[in-house]
Amino acid sequence: MKLLKQLAGAMAAVMLLTSVVVAEDGTKAKAITFKVDPAKSTLKWNGKKVTGEHYGTINLKEGSFTLDGAKLIGGSFVADMTSLTVQDVTDKDMNGKLAGHLKSDDFFSVESHPTAKFVVTKATPKSAGQYDVTGDLTIKGITKPATFPVTVKTTANGAEATGTIVVDRSKYDMKFRSKSFFDANTLGDKLIYDDFTIDVKLVASK
Repeated sequence: MKLLKQLAGAMAAVMLLTSVVVAEDGTKAKAITFKVDPAKSTLKWNGKKVTGEHYGTINLKEGSFTLDGAKLIGGSFVADMTSLTVQDVTDKDMNGKLAGHLKSDDFFSVESHPTAKFVVTKATPKSAGQYDVTGDLTIKGITKPATFPVTVKTTANGAEATGTIVVDRSKYDMKFRSKSFFDANTLGDKLIYDDFTIDVKLVASK
């Protein structure tokens, strides 16, 4: 009886991680969902302006991605925007002011939108482990499509997905010193470029 209970528990665990999906050719394939480890994963942002750049980190709150064998077929992740840090400014007061400004309504409106999210809608294989991933990116409660290259590597214990998202902040109501909302000539060297990047590294286990 004890052995039967152990076997039942093991089967339940496998069913939680495994789902049946329909592949592109119409056949059924078993897909394994990997749960992302936030402590081992990283999100690194970089924003540029006429006079330089700033960069820092954002903690991952949760995430997962699904593989059919070694093929990426889905996934998502949630970023904790309240954890945003600035790494390039060493002065404590200036660092705090910049981080606070980025969390304000001029940029990410963290108080009312504490998380950002990306959900994969399509993963197009390019070569072994290489994909063009398209999905819905939600920032400040605004959802827009985004496509970026992703590399997936599998190991005996899990998998790792990496890529860089280029985000146009003007699409997410971030107007501060943006040429999309103000005259670029008037802004001069105070202009902040609309595009910023997020380097994504998701480390997961089965």
